[in-house]
Amino acid sequence: MEEKPILIKKGHEIKSTERPGKLYRLIINSQKIEGIIAELEPHAESKWFIHQGEEIHLVLQGEMEYLVGEDSYRLSEGDILWHKSNLKHKAKNISKEKLIYVTIGTPPTFMFDNL
Repeated sequence: MEEKPILIKKGHEIKSTERPGKLYRLIINSQKIEGIIAELEPHAESKWFIHQGEEIHLVLQGEMEYLVGEDSYRLSEGDILWHKSNLKHKAKNISKEKLIYVTIGTPPTFMFDNL
């Protein structure tokens, strides 16, 4: 049986979690992939993550430093970073404005309860 495409309208979310300076919204989740929109206030940062899979991050607004293993990457609006998720990784907002970015991960391993 063929699966039909799914249209996700702006503002739709399956689940969200808010922490001081951080908001994570799960927008799509299947057995193979997940999509998250993350918002970090100025100078906020995520915790370190290590898990199975692969991730792509697309910056929609602001600037970020993304740390993967011992390497640091500076991303601006429109930039994309891909990495294996089994390397420790975290995001930092390095600007004076809100950072908004999309993370697409496979398989779906983002754990809202572990933020």
